[in-house]
Amino acid sequence: MKLVVGLGNPGRRYAGTRHNIGFDVLDRLTGRHGLEWESAPADALMTRWRAAGALLAKPLTFMNLSGQAVGELLRFFKIDLADLLIVVDDVNLDLGRLRARAAGSAGGHNGLKSVIAHLGTEEFARLRIGVGRGDGRRDLADHVLATFEPDERTVVAGTVDRTADAVELFVAEGIGAVMNRFNRKEDNSKEDRD
Repeated sequence: MKLVVGLGNPGRRYAGTRHNIGFDVLDRLTGRHGLEWESAPADALMTRWRAAGALLAKPLTFMNLSGQAVGELLRFFKIDLADLLIVVDDVNLDLGRLRARAAGSAGGHNGLKSVIAHLGTEEFARLRIGVGRGDGRRDLADHVLATFEPDERTVVAGTVDRTADAVELFVAEGIGAVMNRFNRKEDNSKEDRD
């Protein structure tokens, strides 16, 4: 069984913010597949995607404590680390860019720091979604807790769809297939296709 966890903050106050794009991706998947959220045996919401042999989860612990829910879900359902995917925002990637990795550091992301601390390892797959850095003079916390600008929303909608596609590929074929397909820049120039 696979476990896909989208990171974010619970509550209306945080809906539609850059930090919650992980939640948005899982919500898109539940809509696509007719799934419904339910309580989890951890401080999280989850849905059983039976046809794919996967669980989707959204921790309710707030971003900086996400690892607590992730660890509890892995232990309760006896899921191997190799079958875990964390879906998370990344200010160091351009808006709309995806980057999948089989392992790695937190890269300064507090949600990933929490997951690493609770699991005791960096050896788990993650799918980072570029939300842009914004104005370098603006406080980073304010930036990630802000909603997307009107001129960014079309890009974000497409990005959420592409990320949902990437999660479906992870569940079917694993992180290697996701890295091969989604880590390249979206560019329609002939030069990049060759």
